Amino acid sequence: MAQTDMERFLEVMEGLENGSVRVAQKEGDSWVVNSWVKEVILMGFRLGKLTDMTSGEFSFIDKDTYPARKFSVSDSVRVVPGGSSGRRGAFVAPAVVIMPPSYINVGAYVDEGTMVDSHALVGSCAQIGKHVHLSAASQIGGVLEPVGALPVIVEDNVFIGGNCGIYEGTILKEGAVIGTGVIINSSTAIYDAVNGTWIRKNELGQIVVPAGAVVVAGSRPVTKGPGAEAGIHLYCPVIVKYRDSKTDSSITLEDLLR
Repeated sequence: MAQTDMERFLEVMEGLENGSVRVAQKEGDSWVVNSWVKEVILMGFRLGKLTDMTSGEFSFIDKDTYPARKFSVSDSVRVVPGGSSGRRGAFVAPAVVIMPPSYINVGAYVDEGTMVDSHALVGSCAQIGKHVHLSAASQIGGVLEPVGALPVIVEDNVFIGGNCGIYEGTILKEGAVIGTGVIINSSTAIYDAVNGTWIRKNELGQIVVPAGAVVVAGSRPVTKGPGAEAGIHLYCPVIVKYRDSKTDSSITLEDLLR
């Protein structure tokens, strides 16, 4: 008997939540997107009907196919009280800490030992590696459409400072450190002050931050027109160094918190 759309949807949701199905995975040095998974996620919105999900004094109305994810002690995930939630179809590995309030959207993959701090967002389909720190108010953008687009990728042992925004399929390679307030998207070139080069979006439209890069918020001058004459500068992320033992010692606090 042919599988119905709802049966297919429920099967994929279960796979996403237990980690056997992923929106994207690393193959060699590259990341590959599984477009069919995104298609099933989008199908879930079409299949769903608006329903009342009100809890206590708080009113919630959403598609019945996408309730909040339920966690149990057996998941070994710390969901600290205070307003956090994960949506159905999100994978959260053991030893992840979710501080309130924060949100993990459908299709996201959050690997073991990661800290999702207060007011942090893990957007739809974002892939977060092991032992990552998402500091308070950091925003990892969602990329659900187009279905072939690679989501935001944060590899293992990355540290993202407070009030950062990582969007549009950006890839943060292993061990990168993103300083407070840095915004990275596909239209913002990064200057590598160590090597004297610019990092711009590749042929797939992605910005790739090198492994171990330490990125801070900087600026570059406008070089022509009235803006140049007025001394105007534009925002520009800058790689100021590559990670070393001193950088590592400044972020070991996370081990103590776990």
